[in-house]
Order: sequence, then C-alpha cells, then structure tokens
Amino acid sequence: MVGSVVAAVTVAAFAAAAIIPTLGGKETAAAAAQRQTLVIGATPVPHAEILEQLKPALAEQGVDLEVKVFQDFIQPNAQLASGELDGNYYQYLPFLDNFNKENNQDLVPVVPVHIEPFGAYSTRFASLDEVSKGASIAIPNDPVNAGRALVLLEEQGLLTLKNPGDSQSSIRDIVQNPRELDIKELEGAQLARSIDQVDVAFVFANYALDAGIDVNTAIFTDQANPKYAEYLVTRPELKGDPGIAKLGEALNSEATRQFILDKYQGDISLGF
Repeated sequence: MVGSVVAAVTVAAFAAAAIIPTLGGKETAAAAAQRQTLVIGATPVPHAEILEQLKPALAEQGVDLEVKVFQDFIQPNAQLASGELDGNYYQYLPFLDNFNKENNQDLVPVVPVHIEPFGAYSTRFASLDEVSKGASIAIPNDPVNAGRALVLLEEQGLLTLKNPGDSQSSIRDIVQNPRELDIKELEGAQLARSIDQVDVAFVFANYALDAGIDVNTAIFTDQANPKYAEYLVTRPELKGDPGIAKLGEALNSEATRQFILDKYQGDISLGF
C-alpha cells in the first residue's frame, strides 16, 4: 500500500514537471506573438543614430525596431506611402506637406524630435557679405529646401524674389540678382561634397555631420526655428498603432533628450 502511494506521488510529480515546461512554452509563445516589428526609414546622422539608441528600451516594451538608412530625401516618403516602411524620421512639416500635395498622399506627423541648422559653408568667403560678383552658390534641388535657401539669400541682401519671403520660391522667381550669382541646384546629399567645388554651399546639418564637417564652421546659419523641427512620420492608419505610439514616446523621452545633448553638443537643437 505504501509502495502504491509512493508510486502515485512519483507519477504525479513527473506529470507536474512535464506540464510546467509546456505551460511555460505557451506563455513564451504568447509573448512572442505579441511582439511587434517596426521598420523605420531615416537618413544616417543624426536620425538613424537617435533611433538606434532606442532599440534596447523598445525591445523591453515588445517592439523590435529595424532602422532602414537612406541617403536621399525621396525614397523614405515613397516607401512609407507604398507600405514598405511603418514610418520615417528625417523631415520637417513643410517638406512633408509638399510631398503629400505633389503625390496625392496623406502621410501624417507623430512627434517632433530635433531641429537642424541649415548653414551656408564656404572655403572662399568668411561671411555672406563678402560674396563677390559671379560667385557660385549651391542650394538644394527640392522645391521646399530650395525656397528656404533662396529666402535666406534674400534676407542677406544678395537677391530679391518676386514674392519676398516666400519659401515656395524657385530660381525662376528671382527678380533681382545684382551680384549675378550663379545658383546651382544639387541633390541634398551632394551639397556637403560640393563645398570645395563652389563658392558657397547651403548644407543641412545632418549631411554636414555625416561628412565630418564641423557645423560651427558655417559662415551663416538659420537654426532653432520650430517650423523646421524634424518629425517621426507615419501613415494615417498607423497613427494610433501601439508600436508607433511607443516609438513616439521614446523619441520624446528624457533619455533621448540627454542623448541628443550629450552626443551632438549643440550641433542640433531639441524639438520637443
């Protein structure tokens, strides 16, 4: 009888031991099923760097972040609109608005993160006041950023636009060019490489940093304007997505604030 009881207890113990891993396995599978992968497009510096440092914290919240790096300003929005990305982080609202208008899209901003200075760089002149007649000036070739550069040139007295102060202006809207400036439009990523090839180049801080250029060497800088805060952007149907919400919170967290302050030392400004 005693032997029967011992045997019964032993069998029960083995059965319990067998059940426990099974239950544990089910819990692990359930947790894995709840994990979410987000694919976010970004330009290299500082956007991708900022996203990369968020991976551990997001992983603890069940979000696996995949950062897809781009060297241009076109594909991050195009691939987000087509569904290849869940979001992107590289642009400010005027650029986003122009993309939506030109492409009949409705991509939406989630949270602002940082503001980049837009600087004029030159190896020939110490200031824009010194720019001589016939000087070559390189500006971005997309409508929004070209307009921004032209307005800056106008504000410095180097030219006059048909509609003064209009950031939607193009080269065709220049009505007075007393110094006969030779204005060249280049793709954003090429501007940093053009500094030694033109007299003045307008370069975004992200491309300057990526090229190892000290942004403090700019001869003129337009910076810290909240209008040009760079946003996390997604599609309308993902605006309320839990993973996107967690990413937005992480981008606006104290940890991100401190990372930006420590790593970039004032080269970019906080946008939140």
